[in-house]
Amino acid sequence: MRLLEKAIGNLSQKIAFSTKLNKEISKKDVSWHIDHSLIVIINVCDFLQKSNPNNYKPTFNLIKSGVLLTGVIPRGKGRIPKAIINEEKITLEQLNEAIQKAIDRINNLKDLPKNSNFKHPYFGFMNLKTSIKFLRIHTNHHLKIINDILSE
Repeated sequence: MRLLEKAIGNLSQKIAFSTKLNKEISKKDVSWHIDHSLIVIINVCDFLQKSNPNNYKPTFNLIKSGVLLTGVIPRGKGRIPKAIINEEKITLEQLNEAIQKAIDRINNLKDLPKNSNFKHPYFGFMNLKTSIKFLRIHTNHHLKIINDILSE
């Protein structure tokens, strides 16, 4: 959990560069990557919070296993569900509020049963521990993109 909290802290530090864009790296600016990462964290935490641990069904998925094992999400391969795409202008105030909301949601996970679960649209069911690991990997994936945008 601490690594995910650290990743959220790293997102927070990038807010100052929110308008930076490098179309050779990404079609979206830094604010979009921060916002997207936070939306995913908040939504997955909400799903975990509302889930019924008795409904958890472990599923094997080769791609999920590869991502969880390597800690790497290949760039340009994933497709974002329409429900979590934000095409609106993102303000600094929204980003700061989302950071706090994500931190609050992460803190609420600490007492959940281990089989609290989230069903990823491509990876299938993930229990609490796997979901937290996925969130860390996903957030770090977007932090790498942000760092590449800023390094150019």
